[in-house]
Amino acid sequence: MSQHRIQNRWLVVVGAVLIQLCLGAVYAWSVFTPELLAAGWTRLETQIVFSVGLASFALMMLVAGRQLKRWGPRRLAMAGGVALGLGYLVAGLTGGSSFWGVLVGVGLIGGTGIGLGYVVPIAVGMNWFPDRKGLITGLAVAGFGFGAMIWVKLAGDWGDLLVNHGLATTFMLYGLLFATLVLIGSRWMVMPPPDWMPEGYHAPQLHAGSGGEEFALGEMLRTPQFYLIFLTFAVSAGAGLMSIGLMKLYPMEALQATGYSATEAAAIAGTAMAIFFSLANGAGRIIWGIFSDRLGRKQAVMLMAGSQGLVLLAFTSMAGNEYLLYLGAMLIGFNFGGNFALFPALTADEFGNRSVGQNYPWIFLSYGVGGIVFPILGGILGDMGNFPLAFAICGIACLLGAVAVAIVFPPHKDEADQPFSVHGFLHQLHVFDHRETEREQGDG
Repeated sequence: MSQHRIQNRWLVVVGAVLIQLCLGAVYAWSVFTPELLAAGWTRLETQIVFSVGLASFALMMLVAGRQLKRWGPRRLAMAGGVALGLGYLVAGLTGGSSFWGVLVGVGLIGGTGIGLGYVVPIAVGMNWFPDRKGLITGLAVAGFGFGAMIWVKLAGDWGDLLVNHGLATTFMLYGLLFATLVLIGSRWMVMPPPDWMPEGYHAPQLHAGSGGEEFALGEMLRTPQFYLIFLTFAVSAGAGLMSIGLMKLYPMEALQATGYSATEAAAIAGTAMAIFFSLANGAGRIIWGIFSDRLGRKQAVMLMAGSQGLVLLAFTSMAGNEYLLYLGAMLIGFNFGGNFALFPALTADEFGNRSVGQNYPWIFLSYGVGGIVFPILGGILGDMGNFPLAFAICGIACLLGAVAVAIVFPPHKDEADQPFSVHGFLHQLHVFDHRETEREQGDG
């Protein structure tokens, strides 16, 4: 391919942000839950729709990973935008407050659209920016976090769409906007030529943990690293997803219990979610990505998951105070956002830069697992009047996730030929420690 036909790689970032702004609508779900509760829904029903959306999102990413090369990233992103827009139109056309209409529209069809489109900016961006994996992954998914703030505020006090037009019309307007913006962003979703490299960049050597050793899907699934990373992502993302679903409902109850009026509590809780959580969610994706390029991916994930666990354990004592609630929402959002910059880059480091489009959807399946278990747990405990227990369980789970990722070490392709077992894992860990000791002695 001739040089003049190669696009400016920063246009990929523009397209990625446009796409992810719309896909981030899933995190704006909490803005609709008070209206749905007023229409007769239970807390559990609101969490079921949210969980179905997350599960559809994660499962469809597996399809997207397989179809990425066959369809091409541009067409895959366009399909995702059309499905996302159609889902919200279905929810609106069925009345806006129909449980089955919203479940099928927003949860099933909308989640499918998000899953089709999500992997595209990550895979395309990482191929255009192999020299800045953490940074570019953070930028590529930052729109996902910032998008939540935009859609929450447009439905709320910026645009008053819910007050002036109701649920049905708001869903339909969002559907049209989502489809349009994703179609525009998909224009720049193309892979670089196979032999293209950024100026001054040299491809990594084929050694474990460099991103240069490419693992096929079957090879990755036979490594213990896959399961440790899967577990950590499931608990870390799942805890954040439960917090998103409850970030308005629980603080409203906690604030009223400490003397705030219902109106004041609703305004404070809305600000915590729409401003502090959402802005920190977007910023965390960029900052954690940059941080991981300097500190190392594994160390960054350990720090992120561990600190998230401590914040969640403390959150029940923070939710009833306005300013502590803002701080807690900001820290949870910041760490939650970090998941989506760190785990794609960690997947690329462990299993290959060019294979990330096919491999990361299987890591991301853990997001669907966490998205089913933790939000539904929060809804059940919320209906039982025990929100604090839900946050405590999530906090402990995140601390365990930090321990799990602490024992992740770079896999070798020759070791991936062996079936997974605990004994084999311990043997590989011993071999890796021995190799690292030899390398350090050689460097010395």
